[in-house]
Amino acid sequence: MKTTIRAAISVALLAGFYLLAVGLIAGLGWLTVWLWSEHPGAAAGKLAFLTIAIAVGIVVAFWKILTAKPGEPEGLPLAPHEARGLWDTAHELAHQVGTRAPDEIRLIPDVNAAVAEQTRLLGLAGGRRIMYVGLPLLQAFTVAQVRSVLAHELGHYSGSHTKLGALAHRGRMAIVQTIVQVGPSSIAGFVFRTYARLYILVEQAVSRRMEYEADEFSVRVAGRAAAVSSMRDLAVVDTAWNFFVGRYVTIGWDAKLAPRDVFGGFALLLRGRSGQLAELRDNAPEEKKSRWDSHPPIADRIRAMQAMPDPGVPADERPAAVLLGDPAMLAQRLQRAAMNIEDKTLLPWDELTDAGIAAGAQRDVDALFRAAARLAGTPQGDLGLVLHILEQGAAADLGRAVAPHSDPPQQRELLVDRVDSAIGLAARSGGAGRWKHSWTGGATFARPDGTALPTMEIARLAVAPETVAEARRRLAEFGVDVTAVRQQSAVATADGAEVIGGIANMNAPGKQHFDVLLLNTGLLLVPGPKSTDHGKQRLVEILRSAPVAQLARRHRFVAYEDVRAAAVLKNVPIKVSLTLHSGETIELAETWTGESLDKNDRELLAAALNPYLAETHAQS
Repeated sequence: MKTTIRAAISVALLAGFYLLAVGLIAGLGWLTVWLWSEHPGAAAGKLAFLTIAIAVGIVVAFWKILTAKPGEPEGLPLAPHEARGLWDTAHELAHQVGTRAPDEIRLIPDVNAAVAEQTRLLGLAGGRRIMYVGLPLLQAFTVAQVRSVLAHELGHYSGSHTKLGALAHRGRMAIVQTIVQVGPSSIAGFVFRTYARLYILVEQAVSRRMEYEADEFSVRVAGRAAAVSSMRDLAVVDTAWNFFVGRYVTIGWDAKLAPRDVFGGFALLLRGRSGQLAELRDNAPEEKKSRWDSHPPIADRIRAMQAMPDPGVPADERPAAVLLGDPAMLAQRLQRAAMNIEDKTLLPWDELTDAGIAAGAQRDVDALFRAAARLAGTPQGDLGLVLHILEQGAAADLGRAVAPHSDPPQQRELLVDRVDSAIGLAARSGGAGRWKHSWTGGATFARPDGTALPTMEIARLAVAPETVAEARRRLAEFGVDVTAVRQQSAVATADGAEVIGGIANMNAPGKQHFDVLLLNTGLLLVPGPKSTDHGKQRLVEILRSAPVAQLARRHRFVAYEDVRAAAVLKNVPIKVSLTLHSGETIELAETWTGESLDKNDRELLAAALNPYLAETHAQS
């Protein structure tokens, strides 16, 4: 089936949605009038109310879509004199694919390239064209590969895909807004959701066909070899960028630390891990196909490219960064404009790695020290207290306190890891060493002369009671003072925590109820409104309102480490009781109208409390 035919069907289905909405209102209106005339009473009143509610919901949804204005384009706008090579390439390729060149080119901090068109008349008339090009892509690709990518994107213009895409986007917005307004669980919401599935299936099929068409432009203009290599390398570079951001850029994010030169670091990572990236390229996993995907699998697209005639275009193997006038200057401007680092202290990579790891280690070590203090009955812990407890043969008790949700072998390994971090912090505090940055592997802890300080080896000695004395001797030999690192936080925080679930409408004593977010480190209790309607939607809105750590500073956070005992009093709906080390008891009971983020969240809550169950009296 040709793309034009599929697109026509997609547009027809979108028009059908509007007709369905109008027909539903008309049908309910007729039924309401008939019921009032034949059987006036409560039933007719309820139907009239339902009809009005649905009609108002649909009108509000359509009005929001009709009056919606496009947001501000993302990224850094590039003037022609700032990227003459990129602008000239875009104009040349636009001429070759038979379309109008973009009016604006913007640099973005992603491994991606895209085109957009600020269309008019709901996408039926063209408008200002914007091309987005990712700086990481320009850092990793050759000129030939970037030409292939840009030809693909300009091919979307040539095939009028951006106009159809704008129309499809409006269609999705209309459907989603309508379902939200009338209520997903209502009868009308069920009808619209069923229709939406059909619409999206067809729309995604059209989108996949468009990608194949744009790939044809890529091969025809840039050559088959460049098109195939760019398609194959795109996933590799994307993986490298995600790894880079997760492992390097955000290493000190919670401590408000950021790198001084983000994109310069990515270039160094690409060189330092070139061997690993080559291995990743050669062993790329096969993608799974799904009719819900907007893009075909890369392997299918490559096979289609390899079957196309090769125009024999000479490959330009220069680094694509030559298309920019001053890449370093533009990288700094993009970092300031798009990386959200205004409130952070900027450090060179060596200093960032050391300070970032130290900040994360302190958070983990504080949990270890608080656990040791509870076991010893003292107000504050330090590395010396931890070693004393380990000498008494209480490693298992300390391991359970540090990692209650793990099995004994894992608890021991995590305890070793925490002691290792504490040793590193103590050594760093006394000037005996620091964490050393590396682009080829993980950071290592090194002494001032560059030699490794075996913190992990010493930590393993410390966890076994018969070798704690040897661990103390080794620490003294390296000049590490066990009192140099102390507990800095008296209470647990949600910094670094992850959301694993959520249950809305949980009652607590005092006629108060909470929306409860389940974190991997504790429970976040957000006071709920009087109405218990739309519980799941409230949970989603809470998560979207702020980062988890910030939410925990606004609301009550009950860390698992603060729980002394727990009981699951009822399974359906779930009811639990928590007794804290402070002596306080917290009881939470889900209502029959409760909602959760996922159907398994009740089981997740019970599992999270399982290590603290002295005795369970659960009933269904």
